[in-house]
This record gives sequence, C-alpha cells and structure tokens, in this order.
Amino acid sequence: MIKEKSILFLLLFFLIAINYSFLDDKITGFLTESNLEEIHVDRIIDGDTIESNGTKIRLLGINTPERGEKYYKEAKEFLGELILNETVQLEFGKDRIDRYGRTLAYIFYNGENINQKQIENGFANYYFLGRDKYYSSFKKSWKQCIDKNSNLCEKSNDKCSQCIVLKNLDYKTQEAVFYNQCDFSCDLTSWDIKDEGRKHFAFPNFDAKANGEFIVKVGNETNKENVLFWNQKDYVWTRGGDTLFLRDSEGKLVLWEDTRER
Repeated sequence: MIKEKSILFLLLFFLIAINYSFLDDKITGFLTESNLEEIHVDRIIDGDTIESNGTKIRLLGINTPERGEKYYKEAKEFLGELILNETVQLEFGKDRIDRYGRTLAYIFYNGENINQKQIENGFANYYFLGRDKYYSSFKKSWKQCIDKNSNLCEKSNDKCSQCIVLKNLDYKTQEAVFYNQCDFSCDLTSWDIKDEGRKHFAFPNFDAKANGEFIVKVGNETNKENVLFWNQKDYVWTRGGDTLFLRDSEGKLVLWEDTRER
C-alpha cells in the first residue's frame, strides 16, 4: 500500500513538473479550432475591415491608416490580395461586437493570422485595450517591422529624429513630456503624435528649444511657451495601456513607446 502511494505521488509530481505541457497544447489547439467560424470574404472595406454576407467585420488587435492617410490604399489592397473572395476562419475575442455594430475577430487563412500579417508588412500598428492572447506576438511583429524599416515602420531621417525623446507619458494627467537632447532647436511643425487607435495631434508652428523640455497635454486651453494642448473632449491615453507614435512631417517614424512596459 505504501509502495503504491509512493508511485502515485511520484507520478503526480512528474505531471506537475512538466506542467502538462503536451496535454495543455493539445487541449488549447482543440478549443481554438472548435471555436473558429468560417465565412466568405465578399468585400474589403479598408485595411482592417471586411464584409461577409452583409456583416462588417473589424480585425482585432490592429489599426490601419484611415482614408486620406499615408498607406491607406496599400493596406486595403494588401488585405484584398490575401483574402478577398476566399473562405477564412474567424476567432473571436472577449467582446464580439463593437459600438458600431461590427463583428470583432481575428482572421485566419491557410493557418496564418491575417491581422498579424498586416503588422508584419508595415500596414498596421498593434492596437489593444490592455492585453489579450495575441498582444505579445503582435508587438513582436511590430518590432520586426521596425527592423525591416517597412512602410509605417520606416524610420525618420530628419536630423531632429535623434534629438527628441519621450521622458514620460502619464494617463492620469494625460501629459506626454518630451525632451530635446540636442544643442540646437528643432522645428517640429507638422510633426504628428498618434495613439494606438485613431487619435492624432498635429504640431502647430513649434520649435523645441535646445536641451529643453516641452509638454503635449490633452485639454482645450491655449498653448503656452512649452506646453501644447491636444484638443480632445475627454482623454487620449487609456488606463489599460497605450502606445505613443511620434512621426515627422513626412510621416516617418521618430519614436514609439508602449506604456504597458513602463
């Protein structure tokens, strides 16, 4: 009896030690496959929205340029090349419908995550309210895109792109504090700040002083010498985490920082 208990104890210890990795992978894979829903892609609306049987489907975890913005057309065309008139699989997240009545989903085709491919090819940034199961892999794809210097990930060659750094981004005060670390002033006119979603701030005629700080703050007040106000009704930076993207006047990337990692 004692021998049998010892064997049972060792077996349980072994299973805990390996963390059921084999069984866990199999079960997870089974649950993922069983939760997928097949649809036919009838129309590409833009780089992150499609239509199937009259239903609009918004691709989760990404945000592509809007109409009139750089790479809008390319993002839409690339998505069309991948899945237009094809049968794809949908995987749903926590919320299935957004406030506009669109279905929210990750799209898979031939075993590939199409949402993620938009990021990999520089046609989208990752976009999460907090985190979910694909946050880490999507962020990794964004970093790979930066390394490839492709499309939305193309680095700025403006001399001031090496000067401007982000010192702090505070969702409580809705302030982004920047610092010009160069010994000369930088003309930031028409530079752009964007969050993970669709909110943009275009710099007015503004010179960042040499070796000096300046602040971009959400609010409706009048600009001061080193404080610029971002006219928004409520907030820009979300409590659950967000990313700031700073671009030069040509739309090329100067810096980006994810507040989830702070």
